[in-house]
Order: sequence, then structure tokens, then C-alpha cells
Amino acid sequence: MRFQDFERSAREAFEEIPEEYRRGVDGLTVLREAAAHPTLPDVFTLGHCLTEEHPSDYASPDTTRSVIALYWGSFEELARKDPEFDWEGELWETLTHELRHHIESLAGDDALEDVDYAADELFKRQDGGDFDPWYYQYGEDLGGGVYLVEGGYYLELALDSRAWERLATIDFDWRAERYRIPRPTALGDVHFVWVRGPDLEDEGLELVLVRKRGWWEGLRALIGARRAAVVLESEVEAERRSA
Repeated sequence: MRFQDFERSAREAFEEIPEEYRRGVDGLTVLREAAAHPTLPDVFTLGHCLTEEHPSDYASPDTTRSVIALYWGSFEELARKDPEFDWEGELWETLTHELRHHIESLAGDDALEDVDYAADELFKRQDGGDFDPWYYQYGEDLGGGVYLVEGGYYLELALDSRAWERLATIDFDWRAERYRIPRPTALGDVHFVWVRGPDLEDEGLELVLVRKRGWWEGLRALIGARRAAVVLESEVEAERRSA
């Protein structure tokens, strides 16, 4: 999509958003450049919510002002890599995503910043770099130990390392079904297990096996004497057990 067409579509989409959701937003700017990630070459920022807060005892559209910026060059880079890239769909998703940043700034809520952090750490992991092994907990909390990050599900299971060697299998529940996997060879501190099997191929489900910490390890963590976590990854076939 040409820059002129993109800018026109962006402004039309911005005007379609009800005015009450745009209170405190001073405008939309569309930039030609691409905003590349500083360390991940294939990751591009599509938009930013540039927010300035003025001193006040409360947050309101009068004290929190924002400008939404969209990077046409970033969209162009992604479109080059994906022949089926949905310009209009990605534009709308990016615009509403950045607008939510503004709304959460008004409410003093940083939930979306947590979601962005989780996505950034996931990109680091996928790129083979160092990453925060607890990044998934910053994603959308769906309850019951389930988190959602960039369309992928994470089911956290806490396990006692003393009982680990006695386990032959691990059972878990997912979408009203019970599944069983063979116990991986090692537990580590955080073990990401890609799950394959009946009805799971399109789920993007990972079990996150977390070693329970004893009271002494918890005390050491509180005083800052934390060792580096042992992070493992594996893939396994699950067996469906029952409804």
C-alpha cells in the first residue's frame, strides 16, 4: 500500500472511533520510516502512543495528553515478508492497541505495558537470545494458571522436585478434556513443553513446568541472592484421557 493511501486509511479509521474514546488524544501522525527493534532484526514497531502527563492530583484527559504515531515503513517491511499481509486489519489493530495505551494511562493502569513486555520477551526467546523465563506471566491472565501471549497459551504447573523422579507421567486439563504426557527427562526451574496431540495442533499450547521453591530459596530471593534460573524447552505428544 502506498504511503498516501495508508495515511488516508489511517485517518479515516481514526475518525471512525467514537469521540469519547479519543478524549485526550491530540491527534494521529503517520510517519514514513520503519521502527526496527534495537536487537531483533525481524521485529518492527507498527505504532506508538506518545503520552505526556501534566502534574495533577488526578488523571484526566486534561492532564494526560497523547499523540498516536503509526510507522508506514514498518507495515511495508512486514508486507514484504508476508504476501498475505492484511494492511487494513493490521492498521486497525495497531490503532486500537495504541489507543488502549492512552485509555489505560488515564486510568493509571499499565496492563497493556505488561502485555507488550511479554511480547518483547517472546520475540527474544524465538530469536534465540536471553529472555525473562517468567515473561508469560505478564501476558493476559485467563485464570487457572493459564496465560495468553501473542495468540499462544501457557498453562503453568508447579511441581515438587522431590517427587519429580517418582513421576512417570503428568496429567493436565485443557478445554474440559484431560490429557497425559510422559514426564520430561529433567524439570529445571522453568521448563517450557510444547504440547502436540489430539485437538491440540492449532492451540499453540505450552505447559510451563515450574519447580516449587523451598522456604530457603524464597528467603534468598527476597534478599537478592537469586541464582540464574535453569530454563529448559522440549516438545511432547499428549494422550487424551477423558472428557
